[in-house]
Amino acid sequence: MSADISPARRSEIIDALHRGTVPARGLDVMAVGLDRFATAIDEELAKVAAGGSVFKAVRGEWGSGKTFASRWIAERARRKGFATSELQISETETPLHHLQTVYRRLVERLSIGDREGGGLRSVVDAWFYVLEEDVLATGAVDETDAAALSEATNALMEQRLGDVARTAPAFAAVLRAYRAALHNGDHATADGLLSWLGGQPNVAASVKRSAGIKGDIDHAGALSFLQGLLRILRDSGQSGLFLVIDEVETLQRVRSDARDKSLNALRQLVDEIDGGRFPGLYVLITGTPAFFDGPQGVQRLAPLAQRLATDFNTEARFDNPRAIQLRLVGFDQARLVELGSRVSDVYAQHCAHAQRIRERVDVSYVETLAAAVTGTLGGKVGIAPRIFLKKLVADVLDRVDQFEDFDPRRDYALTIADSELSDVERNARAGIAVAPDDIELDLGSAGE
Repeated sequence: MSADISPARRSEIIDALHRGTVPARGLDVMAVGLDRFATAIDEELAKVAAGGSVFKAVRGEWGSGKTFASRWIAERARRKGFATSELQISETETPLHHLQTVYRRLVERLSIGDREGGGLRSVVDAWFYVLEEDVLATGAVDETDAAALSEATNALMEQRLGDVARTAPAFAAVLRAYRAALHNGDHATADGLLSWLGGQPNVAASVKRSAGIKGDIDHAGALSFLQGLLRILRDSGQSGLFLVIDEVETLQRVRSDARDKSLNALRQLVDEIDGGRFPGLYVLITGTPAFFDGPQGVQRLAPLAQRLATDFNTEARFDNPRAIQLRLVGFDQARLVELGSRVSDVYAQHCAHAQRIRERVDVSYVETLAAAVTGTLGGKVGIAPRIFLKKLVADVLDRVDQFEDFDPRRDYALTIADSELSDVERNARAGIAVAPDDIELDLGSAGE
């Protein structure tokens, strides 16, 4: 039995499974096989919340659940007060060797609490509120003296940003100008400055002049701006930032020069985290074993390979969750049945016909459906979860809930049209072998 969840969370989970996608929240319900990582992950999150930093990698073949695992960990981080952000590496949209673009995507997807994306403004505004409260707490400034309060707050801002203001003075300049624009009621300028701070290009020259800046954030400045963002997050009450960089295996399919630059950028990020430059930052990357072990991935850059080296020569049950890499072993039939049973239980919660669902969609029936779906996909259990859960929810549970006389054992025969399947699932059905790194990932339709 799954733990009781709220009706809203239940609805989010079921709606996502109807679409065949990974739910955004409520992932503990579906975290089959991930509990063995929980203690180590929580220890690392506590370390980051205390001012440390962590770099972690999740490895697994297609269907092993890398995206799901990263979002499960992100959800744990959110419950512990972390801001979160998730981005997918893409040669055209988010090339890893363009750190200014990585920073921009990070900010675009910055999430605070249950709010998905768009978190920069609330964080910056909360930070200035904290600064003002800290100034007033000293008793040196009267709250009715707006000019003195503004001056003292700006001075405290410069002090708090410390090294960031010295290496990236534009960061502090824009924040100062943003606050002044708000006080003057110039919301258009304030919006433009906040966009520039988030790495957006094409901000009007007049907006930049108000802060005394020129150009856009460049590759070198992106890491300094990340430092500043981390300081603001922590000062405004967040435990830190949990950042997921998904699909790094796509680097194996880009031009060799871009690949080498991207691998070096990844090495630089690992070293900066290890060197303590980013207190309050937890970075998690996901990739296939071929990316970590093959000649077109991490092994192409010896210093990066050394930093990410992890022993996987023992049985998976003896893997060290504290190591820099976590190995996902994928689904077997037993895990697929456990997952289906958990989802069935979630569906039954807050449902008018819960007893009918539990009687007609019991473990025995879930086993039967799981075997049928897996068989249709050429016996490939690892790629079955998405379509299995979609069929379970939309074709079986919905009907049992809505029709009193519907019995799935008698009235339902599994059918799967090619149009329902991803390319990977379709190839498995046809018996076509596909290398994991030839797979085009689409989180909007197939998710892991």
